[in-house]
Amino acid sequence: MNRKAIALLSGGLDSILAVRVILEQGIPVTGIRFITHFGCDPVTSGSCGKDVEPLVKMWGHLGFTVRMSHLGQDYIDMVKNPKFGYGKNMNPCVDCRIMMISWAREALEREGAGFLITGEVLNQRPMSQTRDRFRQIDKQLGLEGQVLRPLSAKLLAPTRPEIEGVVDRSRLLDISGRGRNRQYELAKHYGVTDIPQPSGGCLLTDPGYSARLRDLWDHDPEAGARDINLLRIGRHFRPSESCKVIVGRIEAENHALQAFQGPGDVLVYLKDFQGPMTLVHGPHTPAEIQFAASLTVRYGDVPDKGAAEVVVARKGGVPYCLTADRAREEDYLPLRVAAAAAGASP
Repeated sequence: MNRKAIALLSGGLDSILAVRVILEQGIPVTGIRFITHFGCDPVTSGSCGKDVEPLVKMWGHLGFTVRMSHLGQDYIDMVKNPKFGYGKNMNPCVDCRIMMISWAREALEREGAGFLITGEVLNQRPMSQTRDRFRQIDKQLGLEGQVLRPLSAKLLAPTRPEIEGVVDRSRLLDISGRGRNRQYELAKHYGVTDIPQPSGGCLLTDPGYSARLRDLWDHDPEAGARDINLLRIGRHFRPSESCKVIVGRIEAENHALQAFQGPGDVLVYLKDFQGPMTLVHGPHTPAEIQFAASLTVRYGDVPDKGAAEVVVARKGGVPYCLTADRAREEDYLPLRVAAAAAGASP
């Protein structure tokens, strides 16, 4: 067996520690960072988006490298119809793990590696991290004995790299359950000071985001990456079955809404005051434009809570102005699609 490992590297603490435990045995490790449209990407602040470049600089002399792998439409299709179902929200943890390990398996030959490692901890997650589930996933992928889980290895059956002496089993760990005290101790031991929050990356575990995703696919089953990327931006309202109105909350979201404006979409913004960009997305009527304008006044810096002029700009069209009153809570709150977790406000 080749003395090199491929690691599933989420950027979370467990996967970081699993890599370090193997590096300590003089075994080079190539981490695979998976990019999805559901929060695991370089622009996300949670663990899935965590910048691992500092770790590469710190541990590169030990043989640590990182590769990026984009899971595109195949991943979206899997989330729509997971074979093993969802967790509490829209998180298809088992199917996700199978897909990622399957992709990592393809890297074994390409990178000249002999086995895979993951940061999974036995009994940390009831759906995807049990002894039976580990066996099921490994068997389904034809990887029995080739997936080493260093943080819990002493509680699991020996894998091929352990049996063949590539990895010293006595130097592996026996962590189990949801507690993280031992991981924090290890992080301190290895000099890992920037510790990401657990479950801080995958948006599919967030109830608010999951509600938005269900709403999207209920109204447009063929919605693709652009619509999915919009789900994490702003406040979402559905004034009709075909139309959604998205109101930016901060300047960065205003810029994002401008970037995501597609053919037929309309941007609404205040003419004379600071305020949000509001995107009218999908087939709409003048009534939806007026609704978007009233929301823009509601969330903008309009004095005296009065009416204001807004600019209505269709992509490729000639902008025009109209006057809108401030939207009333009793009119717009029933139309709001559940708020995403990060920075949500009424």
